[in-house]
Amino acid sequence: MDKLETAKEKFAVLLTGQLARVERMKNEKGFLDYRALEQIIIGVAGGDGIGPAIIAQAKKIIETLLKTEIAKGRVLIKDIHGLTIENRTAVKKAIPDDVLAELKTCHVILKGPTTTPEAGSPWPNLESANVAMRKELDLFANVRPVRVPEQGIDWTFFRENTEGAYAVGSMGFEVDEDLAVDFTITTTQGTERIVRRAFDYAEANGKTRVTAVTKANIIKTTDGKFLRVCREIAKDYPGVTLDEWYIDIMTAKLVDEKRRAQFQVFVLPNLYGDILTDEAAEFQGGVGTAGSANIGERYAMFEAIHGSAPRMVKEGRSKYADPSSIIRAAAMMLSHIGYAREASDLTRAMDECAAEKRIEITGRENGAASEEWAEYIISKLCK
Repeated sequence: MDKLETAKEKFAVLLTGQLARVERMKNEKGFLDYRALEQIIIGVAGGDGIGPAIIAQAKKIIETLLKTEIAKGRVLIKDIHGLTIENRTAVKKAIPDDVLAELKTCHVILKGPTTTPEAGSPWPNLESANVAMRKELDLFANVRPVRVPEQGIDWTFFRENTEGAYAVGSMGFEVDEDLAVDFTITTTQGTERIVRRAFDYAEANGKTRVTAVTKANIIKTTDGKFLRVCREIAKDYPGVTLDEWYIDIMTAKLVDEKRRAQFQVFVLPNLYGDILTDEAAEFQGGVGTAGSANIGERYAMFEAIHGSAPRMVKEGRSKYADPSSIIRAAAMMLSHIGYAREASDLTRAMDECAAEKRIEITGRENGAASEEWAEYIISKLCK
């Protein structure tokens, strides 16, 4: 078959899947009300690399904070096994079917980092487990807060999670030995729901500015649609100003001491959100200090924003991995399911521990182990 005809067939399969997804979004019913549930099921998945080591500490802290609720049966913590690179490789799936079925029995998931194979690695070319989970559970809103009060930084990022350059990252193809093609996806429905979520958050939290970040001057069709939807939805929020920036200059302005304190809430497509939130986390102490929420109507998943750190595992340093990011994600999860006081207590305890510096995490033997850090936090919670 002609190479061009083969490429057309592959493109048709991609478009068919995306059009079906649009129809599903049109039939969405609204967000789950956790208050109406008799029992909230929290799934805990260790993942790869340092994941099991750090997730164990976050789980211990959740069990401390929700001890009474767990005893009453109001909350159930469920361990989800099998979300490892070895298991995923064995079945050649980003998420094995049995693991996905287990995840879908939960209302919220606290997930450790998972390894995504890259070109040249010993693992097969599997899709990212994160990307697959976001698509399978329709976790369209990636929410990442960054706070550095002494620098005037109080940012909340709303990254679209199911579209953009990552939506069909495993469906690109090589037309021939000279031409490779990947795709970026933007839909009206997918953009509307993330933008409205950002504006709703701004309005509810006394914020006056939402900053849309695109490259619409160059990526005119998909980024152009994203920006047009932002402008249209902004009309429904007269108390919130829409601010427009391009991704390249935005990365520079985050390090501009005069400008950066003016930003409040960001909304941006998938790839730009991934890049910008990692940069932003550096102001807070690095990606090891920042948690992340992935929100959908029916499910929500909370995770650290860093990777699985295979080098630490190889060097035998897993027990010294910093669990701060996944613990902050746990605080976000507690707030999401209605335990705002417990979430606030946990955030306060972490801030106190960081300020006191009685023990410090270095990632090596000259610093505290992750278990010591978790016990330090628990000692603040139990005062």
